[in-house]
Amino acid sequence: MTKPVLPPAATMPLAARLGRAGATRRGALAALAAIVATPFGRAFAARREVGHGHHPPHHAAPPEPLVPETPAQTPIGPVATTAQWAYAEDYTTHAMLLTKDGDTQMPPSSMTKLMTLYITYERLASGKLKLSDTLPVSERAWKTGGSKMFVEVNTQVSVRDLISGIIVDSGNDAAIVLAEGIDGSEAQFVVEMNATAKRLGLTGSHFANCTGLPAPDHYMTCHDIARLAWHIIHDFPQYYKFDRQKTFRYSNIEQANRNPLVQNDMADGLKTGHTNAGGYGLVASAERNGRRVILVLNGMPAEIDRKQDGARLLDWAFNNFENVTLFTAGDVIERAPVWLGTSKDVPLVGGRDLIMTLPRGWRQSVKVTVQYDSPVRAPISRGDTLGSLVITGAGSQPMTLPLLAGADVPRLGLPGRAMAVLSHYVTGH
Repeated sequence: MTKPVLPPAATMPLAARLGRAGATRRGALAALAAIVATPFGRAFAARREVGHGHHPPHHAAPPEPLVPETPAQTPIGPVATTAQWAYAEDYTTHAMLLTKDGDTQMPPSSMTKLMTLYITYERLASGKLKLSDTLPVSERAWKTGGSKMFVEVNTQVSVRDLISGIIVDSGNDAAIVLAEGIDGSEAQFVVEMNATAKRLGLTGSHFANCTGLPAPDHYMTCHDIARLAWHIIHDFPQYYKFDRQKTFRYSNIEQANRNPLVQNDMADGLKTGHTNAGGYGLVASAERNGRRVILVLNGMPAEIDRKQDGARLLDWAFNNFENVTLFTAGDVIERAPVWLGTSKDVPLVGGRDLIMTLPRGWRQSVKVTVQYDSPVRAPISRGDTLGSLVITGAGSQPMTLPLLAGADVPRLGLPGRAMAVLSHYVTGH
């Protein structure tokens, strides 16, 4: 049987129920500043991300885009972005809100460090590592180029400071200290990174280092970055709080968080990245009115683009979609007729809350139907799968939810079955 289904409140139209739910002087100066042994010189270098070229003077022509600007695809039509790769999703439902080559392998630059952080958080959560533990700084870590938190060789740095050095400073040196401290070498840590990626279902990712510095066979997809961001937020909320830091001071150098959406309080994490191959990238998450969105952009031609596109597209995701609770776990969605049972019908329930991310103003177009074989033959046990609930509608991904028996229905005894069969032949019911 396939039939439309009304909401649990039998007299309430579906549309009404959904409505109720609504809710960078030039190269020489930069190089000189990076090696001057003064706080000013070191702080100047600290503001350079991995792979940065020189910063042009304010009157210079903007750089050429890496690719012609083409729109991202969304459930409600194309949306402009300068990003070469992009992906956005709702945190609760994992509904795709926006994609532009979201499953295409790309250089993830410093967004790689999210995996370095994830493995660190696993060690902390398991008790194998503590925030107060200190790890040694090797000469290799100290010499690593690109973004730095400026750890000193042959010193010890706390895990807490190393985490901040990655989140705020995007420190390659910090990442290597953590990798060597956890697994003995960066190479061995990379083995763990790839094993963890496989375990988390990051099928479009492969790591060659823990920093995101350019390397062959080192790539991720925007979709995978979003999934990794979800795991950090979901699995380790006690450590995700570090992402809200706007500044971090270490070795008498105070650096500002490179994430522009954290700086302007539009997001509460996660990371930026930049290499010549990958362009400017950003992964950010924010929560508004109880709803969280994850946005990943990469391959943008200029630093200003990740600030502007990031802010605009995050606002767009919140303003154009909302999460709607169609049914809750205990709602009786339908009552199915029962054949030869002690009850004439059995309640069909979804067994869990059914929440969908829908475009605003499109909720009334959602179609909900139930499918099951009728009548259902007894005996029936609570939790038996008896059918399915199918939800379709413009601007939303089709969804199918198993329908479960909400109660036990024993089979009638022999006399009762005989009477039921006789009644069926006499009355047709």
